[in-house]
Amino acid sequence: MSVAPKLREVFVEALDLDADVDVENLKYRDLEAWDSVGHMALVAAIEDEFDVEFDTDQVIDMSSFKVAVDMVTELQAKND
Repeated sequence: MSVAPKLREVFVEALDLDADVDVENLKYRDLEAWDSVGHMALVAAIEDEFDVEFDTDQVIDMSSFKVAVDMVTELQAKND
């Protein structure tokens, strides 16, 4: 099952986005809300929601919604 729909909800909630924001094509710093502080809040929200833990390089490399989907999918596969 794809993590994208639930991850989209996490992005919307963590970054306090309007429902009509094109989250699927969102990239780091595209919006004022996704600044360095917003990024850390987003990372924490993703870790909590999906019961995963990102390493430092992954936190730095999480540059878009699409990258986040790939990272969460990979981490979940490792945890299974």
